[in-house]
Amino acid sequence: MPTTEYATTLVVLDLVGIFVFAVTGALVAVRKHLDLFAALVLGGVTGLGGGFIRDVLIGATPPAALADWRYLIVPVAAGLVTFAFHPVVGRLERVVTLFDAFGLALFCVTGALKAVDYGVGPVPAALMGMVTAIGGGMIRDVLAGRVPVVFEGALYATPALAGAAVAVVLDRVGLPLGVVAAAGFGTCLGWRLLALVRGWQAPMPKGPANV
Repeated sequence: MPTTEYATTLVVLDLVGIFVFAVTGALVAVRKHLDLFAALVLGGVTGLGGGFIRDVLIGATPPAALADWRYLIVPVAAGLVTFAFHPVVGRLERVVTLFDAFGLALFCVTGALKAVDYGVGPVPAALMGMVTAIGGGMIRDVLAGRVPVVFEGALYATPALAGAAVAVVLDRVGLPLGVVAAAGFGTCLGWRLLALVRGWQAPMPKGPANV
């Protein structure tokens, strides 16, 4: 079970990340000219999907999204705000992309540390951090009828895995929670922002596909 030391910090970081991701999910619905319900659904699965998968896999049941009302209210609020003010949100594309990078970094750290608290080994814990960070976005893209962003060459999953791994390693060393979280967060965020600025892409197949 999670230790008291981690509980409050992880919940706060989780809720911030959920709000940020829910905004990006609702914005996808708006851009595909879907209705309010779709905006709430896509916002909800983007914000909660990765954490839901993680909690089920590590045995943290019922998942936080079902056990704590705040985890449901936050994505609903984000979806409503995005739907109501989408012209403004849409114009802030770079800000939304920046927030998405922050959400990615937050989730990879909180996901990994929660897995560690539930007795998961270092490698699986790092993978759970990555799943927490990218799982919701993948579900969102599938529901929206498009190829998940993580499969299109964007350096998204790799920074998340790196940030989660740094957090897990430093936690095992016994460093304070603040240092562990900051190092993992900084690793993921720095890598993701550099990829965006410099246009870095994951390796893609060259030439025509002979299928």
